[in-house]
Amino acid sequence: MSKLQLPADDSVTLRVTHSNLASFASDIRVSQQTTVEALKDKLWKKTGTAVGSMRLELRDEAGARVADLDRDAAPLAAYSPYDGYRLHIIDLDPSSVTSGGWLEDTSLVEKYTISDEAYNKLGTNFRKFKEKMVSKTPVSDDKQSDNQMEELCANIKVGDRCEVEPGAKRGTVKFVAKAEALGRGFWVGVQYDEPLGKHDGMVKGVRFFECPQGHGAIVRPEKVKVGDFPERDPFDDEEDEI
Repeated sequence: MSKLQLPADDSVTLRVTHSNLASFASDIRVSQQTTVEALKDKLWKKTGTAVGSMRLELRDEAGARVADLDRDAAPLAAYSPYDGYRLHIIDLDPSSVTSGGWLEDTSLVEKYTISDEAYNKLGTNFRKFKEKMVSKTPVSDDKQSDNQMEELCANIKVGDRCEVEPGAKRGTVKFVAKAEALGRGFWVGVQYDEPLGKHDGMVKGVRFFECPQGHGAIVRPEKVKVGDFPERDPFDDEEDEI
């Protein structure tokens, strides 16, 4: 009986970057038999750049341009990509949703505002709810608060995978201890998987841990949940895999 011959894996891992999104960078593993057109369709769903306005460049690990992926019907293999090469998206549409920083800088988005008078006239609102809860809950003294934080920290260890609220941001615990320079009580330092933080582990001139710039955050332990939280893959969509 002949053995079943499985096809060889010809896929490559490429780093994806975008001309209008300076902070966007992610890895994608794709078969070399995927056509350029199918690849553009996949990237359009992830970045917002329309297929008709997208130009793709293949760059080497040093950033030098290797080729323009200018034949939509051609397979990726026609351009001889290697693991670690970069797939750079150039958005040719000046009115694209990716232009002008709208997808990265939330300060550009017009904020909805409501006057205090109109807010207070609402039948229920967060301010009234908070006042009600404060009136029911006695204020804890500093010692009791420290004990509560210490109990939470007992289950948080350096190296643990975690999620941080708000936003369920995932990362790895890098620091667990008191830090008087930051304020009373215990703190947890986290290296986020994505650039969702505010620093590189140094705060107010004090080095608490090391991580890439923009990936670091230091939060209170009640915001941290440890567990089996693998790094999210922004290209891992079962319904439209390449």
